[in-house]
Formats: sequence, C-alpha cells, structure tokens
Amino acid sequence: MFVADKWKDYEVIGCSNGEKYERWGDILLRRPDPQVIWPDPDFESYCKPHAVYNRSSTGGGSWTRYKSLPATWKIGYESLGKKLSFIIEPTPFKHTGLFPEQAANWDFCGKLIEDAVRQGKKDIKILNLFAYTGGATLAASCHGASEVVHVDASKGMIARAKENVSASGLQENYIRFIAEDCQKFVEREIRRGRKYDGIIMDPPAYGRGPSGELWKLEDSIYDFVSRAALLLSDDPLFFVLSSYATEITGEAISQVVRLCLPDGNITCGELGLPVTNGGVFLPCGSTTRWSPR
Repeated sequence: MFVADKWKDYEVIGCSNGEKYERWGDILLRRPDPQVIWPDPDFESYCKPHAVYNRSSTGGGSWTRYKSLPATWKIGYESLGKKLSFIIEPTPFKHTGLFPEQAANWDFCGKLIEDAVRQGKKDIKILNLFAYTGGATLAASCHGASEVVHVDASKGMIARAKENVSASGLQENYIRFIAEDCQKFVEREIRRGRKYDGIIMDPPAYGRGPSGELWKLEDSIYDFVSRAALLLSDDPLFFVLSSYATEITGEAISQVVRLCLPDGNITCGELGLPVTNGGVFLPCGSTTRWSPR
C-alpha cells in the first residue's frame, strides 16, 4: 500500500460501517465511504462533525450542518519540503475538491523530478490528464518541472486548480490549463509530435467530455494508455495511472501499463490513508507506477 502519511492539515480520525470522520484543517466532516466494511464501537462517542453528508435515495445527497463552517477554506501539504495549498469546499456530490491519498503520488513524482534536475536534466515537461483540481500539477511544478500541462474536461475544476496554483504561490510557473476531452487532447498531441517526460492520469470509471463524449474505464483504458504512451519522451521519468473503479482490480490496470509501455519498473498497490482511531489504513483506490529501468 502507498500510504499518504505526511499530512498535518488532514486526518482520518475514525471509520465505522461505511462512514469516515475526517479533519480538514480545523473543520470536521463525516462522509460515506464504501471501503469501510468494519465497525468501530466507539465511533459515535468521538464523532462530532461540523457537517454530515447524507445520501439521497433518488441520487446525490446533501450536507447537514451542525456547526458553523465557511463555504470554502484552505489546507496545506508539505511535499518534500515544498508547501502546497488547497481550497476545500464540500460539494453536493460528497467530494471536497481534493483526494488526500494522492499525496503519496505527488511525492513519488516530485522526487523523480527533483532527482532529474539535480542530475542536470533540463526542460522537464509533465502531462497531467483528468487533472481535477491540480494536486499533481502543483507538485510537479513546485519540484522543478519546466512545464506542466493540466487537462480536464470540467471548466469548473480548472478554475479551482488555478486558484490552488495561486494559493500555493506558483502563479509565475509555466502551467498550461486546457479544458478538453483527454482522449481528443492526446490524439492532437500525437499529431503535433509533442513529448512529455512524465505522464500522470486519474481517469474516472465513467464520464462524459465537454461535448458529450462517453468514457467507460473498462472499455477505454487500454486504447487510451497505449495512445498516451506515445507521448513519452526518449528519456522519460515516470508514468502514473490511478483508478477508483471498484469493478476493476489494480492488478488488471497494472497489466495494461505492462502491455502498453516499454520495459521498466512497475509497482502496483492501493493508495491508503492512516486512520488515527483503530490503527488501520483506509484503502482509497489503486495506483500503478512505471519508471524506466
């Protein structure tokens, strides 16, 4: 398991029977989590959230607020000594605008970029696909990438990513934001002959692009990874693929990477977060990491 255990401003305080109790800075939230299949008999005694997310029988859900909390607030993460800041906002879809478990990947990519810079590699270009609110974008940029290309179909997510860039003091760095279907973008970059030293992707299990393009992970992932692999430079640093699709195992995803990328070092595992009460780890999806031998 790749455990994101370096957080100071975020914490999974406890988990029980399909729910988790989290600290986001000074704000405490209770949210559903299907990976929590164990009980904690003490959960209700210490779970005192500002707000609780309740699912609706008709789909979606809403937050019930028990204490005053701001519409948005910031938390920080120190990635290998570099301070990043993120804007947190509870949404009607349960999410907050950040997946803290991905910090394990931010540090992995950041170290490889920093090592390459120290060894004299110049003009390191990183491509972040399905980039959401930009955690990996910020990490790649702050650790020395000369250019980061951030691609996401949602203009709203790109707007929040830009806010996170400014909050982290990285607005002067070269980061390109592109609101487009990731498959279309990859095909255009192939035609242009563009190359990247690192590629990060976190594709959804299901979704649609800006023009209604259908994406279904099990039907699309092999072809997409095989095409994206053509964008790797002759001296690449990494290829990182995460998945939150419960129907597809992380090992299956890793075999796609094995088939589509050159021979290299491949590691696959669950992303995880430590749980303060209970001494367990919360699994949060899988990730496959490729790097050259």
